[in-house]
Amino acid sequence: MTMNHALRYGSRTLALAATALGVIATAVPAAAEEQPTAEQILADCASGEGKCSFNAPQLGKAYLGEPRQVSDLLFNCTDSPASQSMSWADTVGSSHSVGGSVTVGGGIEGIITASVTATYNYTWQSSRTETSSFTVTVKPGEVGWISRAQVMQQISGTWQTHYDDRKWDHYYWFVPDTVTGPAPNGTDGKHSAVVVKSRKMTADEKKLCAGGSTQDEVFTRSR
Repeated sequence: MTMNHALRYGSRTLALAATALGVIATAVPAAAEEQPTAEQILADCASGEGKCSFNAPQLGKAYLGEPRQVSDLLFNCTDSPASQSMSWADTVGSSHSVGGSVTVGGGIEGIITASVTATYNYTWQSSRTETSSFTVTVKPGEVGWISRAQVMQQISGTWQTHYDDRKWDHYYWFVPDTVTGPAPNGTDGKHSAVVVKSRKMTADEKKLCAGGSTQDEVFTRSR
């Protein structure tokens, strides 16, 4: 089923129920050219033009996300292993299955947070930032860095929006959505992982060690 068909089907279903409750709504689907996209519906939820709720949220099992570099690179141009304390910082946000990210402090974030809190008594956050430091040991002729994998979780639900006046020929629209975002450390027994990685220098990187101020030195470069 395409997104437009899903939207149209949801609007027809709720329109019938709404009519039974005395709410004026049409049960006739809008023409194809009048169908909104999921992004348009969520934009109205974020702006407040549509009165939106995130219904029946379902928390998926937590899992460990893909590792990514969170520190600068440490180059060892000496003939001995070198160790150095390095700081790292990692900010992980949330995204929609319908496209786009969840803006911190935006209308969408507040609606999801309220829904998840009411259902699970769990405070959901669309973004998490972690910082710390770690000692990195690098062999001669190698490059080292700190990598981190964040605990992630998916929340599936359905957006319901209500307009005071018909929009796209309906008062109500439904949009299924899955939000993927960071979860607290230890959720479902999963823990974020911070590891030190290294590799051999490339030919161009070795040239940095061949002369100049970096010769026989240990130095860092930005990511």
